[in-house]
Amino acid sequence: MVRILGGGPGANPLARPKYPCAVSSEVPSLAELHARGAAQQPTYPDASAVDAAVARLRSFPPLVFAGECDELTDQLAAVSRGEAFLLQGGDCAETFEGVTADNIRNKLRVLLQMAVVLTYAASVPVVKLGRFAGQYAKPRSSDLETRDGVTLPAYRGDAVNGFEFTEASRIPDPQRLVDVYNASSATLNLVRAFTTGGYADLRQVHAWNTDFVLGSAVGSRYEALANEIDRALTFMKAIGADPDEFHRVQMHSSHEALVLEYEHAMTRIDSRTQNPYDVSGHFVWIGERTRQLDGAHVELLSRIKNPIGVKLGPTSTADDAIALAGRLNPDNTAGRLTFITRMGAAKVRDLLPPLVEKVEAAGVQVAWVTDPMHGNTYEASSGYKTRRFDDVIAEVQGFFDVHRALGTWPGGIHVELTGDDVTECVGGGEELSEADLAGRYESVCDPRLNRVQSLELAFLVAEMLRKA
Repeated sequence: MVRILGGGPGANPLARPKYPCAVSSEVPSLAELHARGAAQQPTYPDASAVDAAVARLRSFPPLVFAGECDELTDQLAAVSRGEAFLLQGGDCAETFEGVTADNIRNKLRVLLQMAVVLTYAASVPVVKLGRFAGQYAKPRSSDLETRDGVTLPAYRGDAVNGFEFTEASRIPDPQRLVDVYNASSATLNLVRAFTTGGYADLRQVHAWNTDFVLGSAVGSRYEALANEIDRALTFMKAIGADPDEFHRVQMHSSHEALVLEYEHAMTRIDSRTQNPYDVSGHFVWIGERTRQLDGAHVELLSRIKNPIGVKLGPTSTADDAIALAGRLNPDNTAGRLTFITRMGAAKVRDLLPPLVEKVEAAGVQVAWVTDPMHGNTYEASSGYKTRRFDDVIAEVQGFFDVHRALGTWPGGIHVELTGDDVTECVGGGEELSEADLAGRYESVCDPRLNRVQSLELAFLVAEMLRKA
């Protein structure tokens, strides 16, 4: 159970002062957070509309529960000890238009398929973490975008403004934060229904993988592993083993905690423990552009009890990482903190070893996860942002090689993917070229792996896990 931060029984939420303070002194007010010079925040034209949206959000029920967050912390503690592997994936940026049963089902399906392959190969549990039900805001390298001589505010995700390149669409609208809540609620409802209602049955998911192996141009490479899984399932059936875990799975939600108004409004006090949790998602992370040690995002996430992550890019040093761990996980609790490294395929073998080595030597309890997507983006000659599948694989391989050399555990992968047959990343078994990008480029921000590329990634990572 949780209670809402800010206000009291009978209070008129619209009459509250701007940036209402939290009930708990542990959580700074929005005004205090913004006073830190919060990075990557929208500039809203109407302060009263912001106050009204925040007040509405504070009155809504939680999207997730504190106990579920604690369960995920325990699972991530196993990842940090080398006893589990994390699969985190989903859209670069969710859209309101994408909240459909088909879209959510397809995305969930490919994550389940990947998880089966990885679980068998790693011989440890795979923690399944969807990059969904909240991933509606994106940091941008520039506040403005210019097309054909017209300059407008940059698109910052459906949580902030519209993708359509018009002046009206690009005005930041705080009502969209309420829309994020409603869209996230619908997504979570569908995910929970699918994962407990038979859709996630292990034998069915394996049958989907068998179809992929038989029907894919590169499937024969993975036939041996698929046959091994098939024999294992046949054996389990023969001896009458049919545990509940074969028929349903546990899937948690995650997103970047970017827009402070939304995350603060969704921070509540757990009635069991009197601790604050961000109940907008089970796991929230701080991005490469918002990880300032004295910044608003680090301050807010240092106060909540969810498991949290931090993206570490090429400019990150071991001292940066150790300082962030001290701020975000002062008790050094296993499972609390995940470092998601995004170095780029060409740099991972040079930059990652000193980072991991010094952090481990400092005794920091952390799960190490690779994001092989964000360090490998480039612009094709056609103007599309894209990624080479080979670069994605190369960064994952480098991540594994570094951890193997250091005797540490490569704890997981964090990928942007979709269950649809889009054409956004080049290469892979389908041999997509830059000329193919225009066919079905549907992402509103960064390019995602499509269904076939995602499954191929899973089989290739499975081979790496077996060697590890």
